[in-house]
Amino acid sequence: MSNIIVVFPKQEDARSIRGILVRNGYSVAAVCTSGTAALQAADSLNEGIVVCGYRYRDMLFDQLYESLPPTFRMLLLASERVLGEGIPEGVASVCMPLKVQEFLESLEELLLSMERLRKKKRNGGRVRSEEEQKVIAEAKTLLMEKNHMTEEEAHRYLQKTSMDSGTNFVETARMLLCLMKA
Repeated sequence: MSNIIVVFPKQEDARSIRGILVRNGYSVAAVCTSGTAALQAADSLNEGIVVCGYRYRDMLFDQLYESLPPTFRMLLLASERVLGEGIPEGVASVCMPLKVQEFLESLEELLLSMERLRKKKRNGGRVRSEEEQKVIAEAKTLLMEKNHMTEEEAHRYLQKTSMDSGTNFVETARMLLCLMKA
């Protein structure tokens, strides 16, 4: 499970958010009232999520976001007005006043995306064999000829079908070849 750092200018607000997280089974690594303290906490951890408000004593959320290590994500809790002003790409947000369920769902999405990145990094982007590449190319060619698709459209079709059916990309290409050649 990822480390969570809670950052709010008021200690009571930070403790309240920490309480919600702990009651719902999440581990909070640090509770901070300044951006500097949050950065120090992040530097001592490998990765994590910063759950924060908009403004602290020493900086704004976007300054904190830019200074975080690349293995950290941010979940901003802010008013509709602040969110309407625009937030940097990559920052997840929840509108205040806080709806606990929405907050927890957003946090869970961040945790899942971090887990997917970890798996992808661990697997190192598996290289397909020559035979697998031929199967994919043949399936794309068949889609392009019979359905008048571009190469990109054929690829996306295979990708979407693979995701929808829960089979890997190569297996989907093989099934498509069997169906279309029959």
